[in-house]
Amino acid sequence: MSHTHVTSEISRKDYILSITVIGIFFFIFGFVTWLNSILIPFLKTACELNDFQAYFVTTAFYVSYFVMALPSSAVLKRTGFLNGMTIGLWVMALGALIFIPAALTRTFSLFLTGLFVQGTGLALLQTASNPYITIIGPPESAAKRISIMGIANKFAGAIAPVILASIILHDNDLLQQSLANASDALTHATILNEMAHRVIMPYIVMAVVLIILGLAIRFAPLPEVDTDSEDSTTTENNAGKNSIWQFPYLFLGVIALFFYVGVEVIAGDSIIRYGQSLGVSMDSAKYYTSLTMVGMIIGYLSGIIFIPRYLKQSDALKICTILGVIFSLGAIFVPAQNSFTMHFIDLVTFKPIELVIPVTVMFIALLGFANALVWPAVWPLAITGLGRFTKTGSAMLIMAIVGGALLPLLYGKLAVTFSTQSAYWVCIPCYLVIMYYAFIGHKAGK
Repeated sequence: MSHTHVTSEISRKDYILSITVIGIFFFIFGFVTWLNSILIPFLKTACELNDFQAYFVTTAFYVSYFVMALPSSAVLKRTGFLNGMTIGLWVMALGALIFIPAALTRTFSLFLTGLFVQGTGLALLQTASNPYITIIGPPESAAKRISIMGIANKFAGAIAPVILASIILHDNDLLQQSLANASDALTHATILNEMAHRVIMPYIVMAVVLIILGLAIRFAPLPEVDTDSEDSTTTENNAGKNSIWQFPYLFLGVIALFFYVGVEVIAGDSIIRYGQSLGVSMDSAKYYTSLTMVGMIIGYLSGIIFIPRYLKQSDALKICTILGVIFSLGAIFVPAQNSFTMHFIDLVTFKPIELVIPVTVMFIALLGFANALVWPAVWPLAITGLGRFTKTGSAMLIMAIVGGALLPLLYGKLAVTFSTQSAYWVCIPCYLVIMYYAFIGHKAGK
């Protein structure tokens, strides 16, 4: 069946229900994913790591997408989209529970194992939900629907690090002072052990919520969509195609998403640690990821307003890549000592707060705005016309999330070798690759 046919078979009530439930899933993606921005500085202290080692947090989390995306596709072919979502939620719950022994023993490798398992569940959940939200409505408005999902995702990303920081790093400056004043190794270890134990309760709560949601999705009356019944003549792009390798625009989209996820994760997960490296206290720095997420939310709202009525998906992508280069250069070249004060509303307590923000940090936050429409634009450009290859194509696009495993690690290495500011040079070639896809690559083979 074609995308149009899929849409016509689904009632407006089912369509709204589907959008709502998948929106909840995208909230979960955002909440779990952007906790990493706090886990990086937290585990850097608790497990006594350097910057390079700390960024293995993102590596363990995002490499699971690469390892598990194609197996996820195989699972979905057996279970369907909806049962696959349930399994994904339960696997994520298992990953959250692994944090308990990791915290009790303060073992970094166990924390990484928990993150890998969580990423495995998310890989399955994303391999199911991204094509589901693309196919459930008209293809020309797919970027708008994904933008709506993105708002749910990034709103969660804005509040998640603030919530976790308020639980596990609420007295970070005092904690650092206690560690510096520790008179012996036993006292030092005791302080770190107590610090590590703080993550246990939040991750128990997370596991319980994920298990309940997994049960709920089994009883939610969501429509199942069937992409496997499409034959090779359903779309012009699919005519006569008998292999996934015959869609060059898909593979170029995979490459573009690899570099996009890398810079998105760098912008969201490095910004708190970057602020700390410039001498900003955790009281201000813990909100920096929220600034990046707010920038993304504004970008998504722009997408909802302008796509496809005033702006084509490919044109939005072009604008995003140009802004990405400009903001990256701003972050690199603005002197680190230039800063300003900004009044902000705490997204958890809704109380007004005053943040100290170096200008270079603000440029990193603005990358959130530049990044916002890249995923919503690339995904439908890369997946449209795949027909019966949709699940495999989706899995390959999900594999591209491995960019979030490798590029932040490269940023961490550059930060140790040179400086946390000059390490942002890694962003420039990433945006240039995405720019190629925006202007040329998405047309290949069409």
